[in-house]
Amino acid sequence: MQNDIISKVVFKVNHAGGSGSCFYLKKHNLFITNFHVVKGFHEVSIEDTEKERFLAKVVLVNPVADLAFLSTEQDFSYLPELELNMEREVTIGEQVNVAGYPFGMPYTITDGTISSPKQLMEGKTYIQTDAAVNPGNSGGPMFDQSNKVIAVTVSKFNDADNMGFGIPAVVLGEMLNRSTAINRSLFAVECNSCNALITKKTQYCSSCGSKIDDKLFNPYSLTDLAIFCEEAITNMGINPVLARVGSESWRFHRGSSEIRMFVYDRGYLFTTSPINIVPKQNLEPLLRFLLSVDTKPFILGIYQNDIYISYRVHLSDIFSDESEKVKQNITDLAQKADDLDNYLHDTFGCEFSQYAKADVI
Repeated sequence: MQNDIISKVVFKVNHAGGSGSCFYLKKHNLFITNFHVVKGFHEVSIEDTEKERFLAKVVLVNPVADLAFLSTEQDFSYLPELELNMEREVTIGEQVNVAGYPFGMPYTITDGTISSPKQLMEGKTYIQTDAAVNPGNSGGPMFDQSNKVIAVTVSKFNDADNMGFGIPAVVLGEMLNRSTAINRSLFAVECNSCNALITKKTQYCSSCGSKIDDKLFNPYSLTDLAIFCEEAITNMGINPVLARVGSESWRFHRGSSEIRMFVYDRGYLFTTSPINIVPKQNLEPLLRFLLSVDTKPFILGIYQNDIYISYRVHLSDIFSDESEKVKQNITDLAQKADDLDNYLHDTFGCEFSQYAKADVI
């Protein structure tokens, strides 16, 4: 399997807590990631290399094994098949690849060698490699030279320079074999003692009595600001779960334009969109337009070579009598961005932003 094919089955995981990686196993029709990547969330978005996002449910977690399974209603049967390495043990010096989305950046793949095939840490055995592993790689696959998954990458150990770790594929395979009957409409916790699947909030496993963290069943709670922002996003016809890219931060497309919402300097909410690129010639007509056109309450500006339309509001206004007006302005900015990028392209020859959604330009 070539690296460009591997990239098709490795997805980015996004939610209000940050991002990580996951990969698709066609045989089971499940996406695999680390528990700590999705901890606190029952719904996340998964994003492919074309930046298309899909809603995914967290259907099974095992906190001790640090594994989680995601399910989506999207048909991914067209994706290539990944195989788990269940037949042999990896060896010291063996070449491996690590695929994922480090630091939330675009898809990358790095290579290295096995430093230890059975590294004992915190009472569990990991595959250790010197391949570059960074925050965001967690949940992605670690491949051998036969392009079989040998481990689920883990990036949660502090002060581990030039060291990456992976949960052996055999651990994942055993969990997959135990979970063939999972209900994909429910969130479930696998008891690490008896492997029972628990779908209702409880402090103890009903099968063996082992302690269960009942907080696992509590979905992530949004702040009042996040609720406000996601109401505005919903008014645009966008599922806000698909827009989340971190704590009180959202990024999504409305038509062709990419819309970004985030808190700045703890006091302001910014909604902004990079709509076009400044042309290299015949700038005067464009600059005259940008300086003269009335876009209130929005502001047109140029940063480096990008033209932005933006809206800034103080957080105090969001929780005042102006809140509904502010919410409407946010919704209106998204529509204005989608209209204006076409106007600047047709009138002044401005190329669309590199962040624009090409298939709806």
